[in-house]
Amino acid sequence: MSSIVSVLSLRKAYADGFEALKSVNLEIEEGEILALLGPNGAGKTTLISTICGITVPTSGAVVVGGFDTQADFRGARNLIGLVPQEINLEPFETVMNTVRFSRGLFGKPRNDAYLENILKKLSLHDKKDSKIMMLSGGMKRRVLIAKALSHEPRVLFLDEPTAGVDVELRKDMWNVVADLKADGVTIILTTHYIEEAEAIADRVGIISKGEILLIQDKAEMMAQMGKKQLVVDLAVPVIEIPAALAAYSLEIGPEGASLIYTYDTKGERTGITTLLNDLQKAGLQMADMQTRQSSLEDIFVGLVKETA
Repeated sequence: MSSIVSVLSLRKAYADGFEALKSVNLEIEEGEILALLGPNGAGKTTLISTICGITVPTSGAVVVGGFDTQADFRGARNLIGLVPQEINLEPFETVMNTVRFSRGLFGKPRNDAYLENILKKLSLHDKKDSKIMMLSGGMKRRVLIAKALSHEPRVLFLDEPTAGVDVELRKDMWNVVADLKADGVTIILTTHYIEEAEAIADRVGIISKGEILLIQDKAEMMAQMGKKQLVVDLAVPVIEIPAALAAYSLEIGPEGASLIYTYDTKGERTGITTLLNDLQKAGLQMADMQTRQSSLEDIFVGLVKETA
């Protein structure tokens, strides 16, 4: 699969010396959903703003669909749709006129049939003649997406698209993103919601302090970096781990009611069988046990801690 966005040694520094981006390199493949995860101040919004040509880089380059964002801004920007974090819409205008105006800003000829189709896909068609002020917060976010798609972009950036949205509406938005991907749109989203990346992304990038720490296929990342845990529930809680079990690096669960053993599923031996035998020898009675896989959140937190 070919890259539609190439970020090459991108750096953004300010007059006070602060580096928001530190030589970022990134290839975004056509037709994929890429989720960018990072704590507040990691550089997510700065990276998106720079790719979209809103922020001027200190050095480096961005190429979108073959157009350099600095040398040929218009060519690159015509391929990009951007949904910002903030909801900033004209409250007294109708939904249709709002979207129609955005299309006109890109010099596209009037095409109400195309715009109405977008509104249908976003479940906004029945609101097309409603004023923005009459819409709920979730509907307004859908209008932002419609505006971003109005000029038929090939790349869509979603900056915290479900911030402040309830769980049910968030899942509706995930379905909208999946439909856009099916239509061939490349989607890059920043998010604070780990489950959002886990649910819809093809690849996940983790950014911290202006640097990309990792970018990888989501499934591969989980397989390579995820650890598995065996949680042994005890019949009688413990205060400390018996010395005979020190070699297993066990953790005590809440209120001493369980012991947690972390192991590598790719290792030749997991050590579970010997652990269970040694638990019995140590006089600990097992009530139940279950395994659990490390989540994307565990991986994310671990990587960010390493750079702290």
